[in-house]
Amino acid sequence: MSNLNPSISDLQQAVRNVPDFPKPGIQFKDITPLLANGRLFAKCIDQLCGDFKPGDVDAVVGIDARGFIFAAAAALKLQCGFVPVRKQGKLPFTTYEESYDLEYGSNTIAIHTDSIRHGSRVLLIDDLLATGGTAGAAAELLKKVGANILEITFFIELSFLNGREKLQGFPVRSLVVY
Repeated sequence: MSNLNPSISDLQQAVRNVPDFPKPGIQFKDITPLLANGRLFAKCIDQLCGDFKPGDVDAVVGIDARGFIFAAAAALKLQCGFVPVRKQGKLPFTTYEESYDLEYGSNTIAIHTDSIRHGSRVLLIDDLLATGGTAGAAAELLKKVGANILEITFFIELSFLNGREKLQGFPVRSLVVY
């Protein structure tokens, strides 16, 4: 790794594979080694922001929980607001909710009804695209609040799970694809 300019390959090499977590048969992609390295984390945020610059985006939306890490940092870089999409029952004000299936169960996520002004330009960021259920539900929530989704961006994509199929109609980009 170049000390001054890490590559996407360097980002990928920082991901630790943890077999059989959270249950047998799952190969968990642990991002904590990347987060612990300031240069790699900064490079990752730069790449997640892509060609967007301050003034292009009104809000960066992050999905509970690891997506918060990337989305909040991207919002700072883009000098715009950060909006959390959280698990059901975790937001204190009036919410829209959306249920979805995931690899090993189901879940419901929520967004505050007043979190984004109608027509706002948003970037939706999460750490991982697997089956697409969570991101698809988040995109539906953003439609409910009237957001204009500029892009849905992921650090990691597990392409063999075909998650992009649930995000048709949206521009989708991933930094590292397995």
